[in-house]
Amino acid sequence: MTETTSPRTAQTDAGTATGTTGPALIDVHDMVVVHRVFRRELGLAPRLVRAVPAGDTARAAVVAAHLRLCLDGLHLHHSGEDAVLWPKLLERTAPDAALITRMEAQHEQVHDCLERLRPALDRWEAEARPAVTEEVAASLEALAAALLVHLAEEEREILPLAARHLTESEWEAVGQHGMAHMQRSQLPIMFGMVLEECDPQERTRMLGVLPAPLRLLARTVFAWQYRRYVRRVRG
Repeated sequence: MTETTSPRTAQTDAGTATGTTGPALIDVHDMVVVHRVFRRELGLAPRLVRAVPAGDTARAAVVAAHLRLCLDGLHLHHSGEDAVLWPKLLERTAPDAALITRMEAQHEQVHDCLERLRPALDRWEAEARPAVTEEVAASLEALAAALLVHLAEEEREILPLAARHLTESEWEAVGQHGMAHMQRSQLPIMFGMVLEECDPQERTRMLGVLPAPLRLLARTVFAWQYRRYVRRVRG
């Protein structure tokens, strides 16, 4: 799988589209950081699945639990866009209605992949049979193929529109929608996934959205929990 979108593309394209980088543009780069998580984890996932020995249900359970966490994160990410982002853009960027409709259709395609994958994961965790192993790995590859097309177009076309047409609070509401539906026990690992490949500037911004007590935990306890989690999942 190849990806040509750089981490700064969304901000650059937003400025180019309007001919300015002035204060009218909000910073939408945090979505590029979140997208990086899905690219990385779905890129690693088929190899992790295929590396599980036949019949090793204990190892399959570890990998399956991680994959369900990633799939839950993807679902929550898309639900925030469905509930908050698309309605705002449809209201304010009428000439781009066809683009928003295409984004919604891509979400449906990804959702269909998720619906096929979840029962296969259940069977694989229970059996770890080679045929089911391959079914899960192939389903993950199909999901990744559909998702990568969507993420690239979203960064290229949607983020510049969001930077121009949404307020800062409206943009924050997109991410907060998913966070509000996340289990508290998932937060340390989810946040660790986001921070894993952040540069210092991105890390400061992502940590900055947290209340001070949680920010301290994210730098210490959560970071330790995530390192231990990654060793267990990736080996």
